[in-house]
Amino acid sequence: MVERNTELRLTTAQAARFQRLALPQLAVLLRTAGYLTHNGPQAEDLVQETMIKALRFMDRYTEGTDIKAWLLTILRRTHLDAIRANKHNAALLAVEQRDVPDRPMDEAGLFAPPWPHPQQLLERFGDQEIIAALQALPEEIRWTLLLVDVEQLDLATAAAILEVPEGTVKSRTHRGRGMLREALHPLAQQRGWIQAEESSHE
Repeated sequence: MVERNTELRLTTAQAARFQRLALPQLAVLLRTAGYLTHNGPQAEDLVQETMIKALRFMDRYTEGTDIKAWLLTILRRTHLDAIRANKHNAALLAVEQRDVPDRPMDEAGLFAPPWPHPQQLLERFGDQEIIAALQALPEEIRWTLLLVDVEQLDLATAAAILEVPEGTVKSRTHRGRGMLREALHPLAQQRGWIQAEESSHE
């Protein structure tokens, strides 16, 4: 990755600043790209393009601000650009980016019944099961959960990366968690993790 970026003719100081600030976030970018693409080579390509752009625009980064948020913003925009470059995916993205209507989680069967201990129950699923469930969610809902729940960013930082109001992030997080539970509900029920709690409410 760094070898390709020598074309940018960085000064020694610029290269050192990139290595000090950006390179330590490589694992975060690869993890996020993996969740988004569910494809190893595509994730690596996305991260490489992100790092190339970060190198090119490193002088625009303000020292002392959140470098992870800055890099994730570049990653997100790079990912969206790649999707829009493909006409089929661009049409899909346009549909996915529509906000999911605000409704109670149990209205009209939109979401599966509430789990009694959702966080503890989610932790019982394997990483690949969570990744697969996230892949089924709309693009912006998936991004929101990645930033808020996976990367543990606060609402203000996530909102800045997604370029939406904090209230939108809060709403998407609430709905996204319900959608994630809905996607995982059949598996949890199959394993008997929620059967006892549900039967106790009958």
